[in-house]
Amino acid sequence: MIEAGHNSGNRLVVRLHPADNVVTARLDMLANTGIDGEQINLKNSVPSGHKVATRLIKTGEEIRKYDQVIGFATADIAPGEHVHVHNVEMRDFARDYQFCQGVTPTEYFPASEQKTFQGFIRPNGQTGTRNYIGVLTSVNCSATAAKYIASSVSENLLSQYPTVDGVVALTHSTGCGMADSGAGYQNLQRVLWGFAQHPNFAGIIMVGLGCEVNQIDFLLDAYGLERGAKFQTMTLQDTGGTRKTVAHGLGLIGDMLPEAAKAKREAVPVSELTLALQCGGSDAYSGMTANPALGAAATLLVRHGGTAVLAETPEIYGAEHLLTRRAITKEVGEKLVERIKWWEDYCERNGGEMNNNPSPGNKEGGLTTILEKSLGAAAKGGVTNLCGVYNYGERIDTKGFVFMDSPGYDPCSITGQVASGSNIVTFTTGRGSCYGCKPAPSLKLATNSNMYRRMEEDMDINCGEVLDEDISIDDMGERIFDKIVKTASGEPTKSEELGIGDNEFVPWQIGATM
Repeated sequence: MIEAGHNSGNRLVVRLHPADNVVTARLDMLANTGIDGEQINLKNSVPSGHKVATRLIKTGEEIRKYDQVIGFATADIAPGEHVHVHNVEMRDFARDYQFCQGVTPTEYFPASEQKTFQGFIRPNGQTGTRNYIGVLTSVNCSATAAKYIASSVSENLLSQYPTVDGVVALTHSTGCGMADSGAGYQNLQRVLWGFAQHPNFAGIIMVGLGCEVNQIDFLLDAYGLERGAKFQTMTLQDTGGTRKTVAHGLGLIGDMLPEAAKAKREAVPVSELTLALQCGGSDAYSGMTANPALGAAATLLVRHGGTAVLAETPEIYGAEHLLTRRAITKEVGEKLVERIKWWEDYCERNGGEMNNNPSPGNKEGGLTTILEKSLGAAAKGGVTNLCGVYNYGERIDTKGFVFMDSPGYDPCSITGQVASGSNIVTFTTGRGSCYGCKPAPSLKLATNSNMYRRMEEDMDINCGEVLDEDISIDDMGERIFDKIVKTASGEPTKSEELGIGDNEFVPWQIGATM
């Protein structure tokens, strides 16, 4: 893809590749507007972010953007005509996976040029970017008690420990009425284990009811967790009910706070960062500005020895062949394809389809099919090799660019990425997603300047300047990378300033609720 903002002197539209048969409108345009650079006149009004045909596209012919297939014409589309859901459909088409054919040596920065950030080094050697105490639930039945515990910690008490970022209750809607084996149960246990061990927590209290399917002791046995000063467990039934559980929890937090406050930030290499790459509320500009710029930042992180985690399997659908080319082994590439096929089967047996995505908001922003959305979303992964493919919430044990299987639902996907070890989150958005994540700070990257100005209190970086100010993708990527390092060192994000992040813990539920 060529750099948006540098493609031509014609600022009314953006052309992403010479072979494309569509261009994208830069602003709302009226019928009969002439696009001199494309030698066309608009047949009808076209909203900002939407596509315009640059030549005759016959019925059944491929619609091409990024020099890739994004859909098929359902009728003849004349030059200058609006191209969207009314004349484009999704069809299955063959993808040539070309496993490992695009693998290239990664150009790592020399040790003398490696950047550092100020992080919390934990006793197990992991590095945190924040210093929270968490109240984690095994089941929904203990959610209220967990929230009471966290909310009962007074501001006066916390003010005595300024290096502690707070106490957060992590509650969810499952843990019982489910099978005690299978994908759904495994997902939940991996997420709970991942959060219990997350380096952004100085201490964890796990609260259960006592009779649930997801027994705390089963989790401890399965993952080798041991109770101690920094990891305590209890159930409402054994403790004696809600009031006694809250009182006991507050006592445990009172014991943990002095120890948590002993953690001090110190210089560590950015190779200790694991970055969650996420997009939500996407629009047509996502694939032109914020996503490729975040990809450039992810590439910089990998070159510094860090880890970047792409997810949302339904939102790489139709673009997975671009990732399998970069797989370091055929096995890695095949695992990604296997996940795609699992999702196709998952949708079919639940009466859905992969093209249920894009959402209405995505379509209003100019995205027509999941193929178009996926091509833009995959750009977040940068250009380095694909070093691993992981199950939802599975601990990431390799450096570099990796993929984690997850739904496209943002809170659910990021919950898995954080459980897998991500200690910082980057979130691109075109429509305006107001997302925060405790315990991992979340940076929001706006894809267009109009939305950034409208929602500046929630947005950390305006990537719309790629188009509006001719900022290159690489320069914007460096700006994002620098912001990631500052955030990891303790600079608060917009969502942290607003206090967002207490309600976004959403483990992926699979299987029957019984």
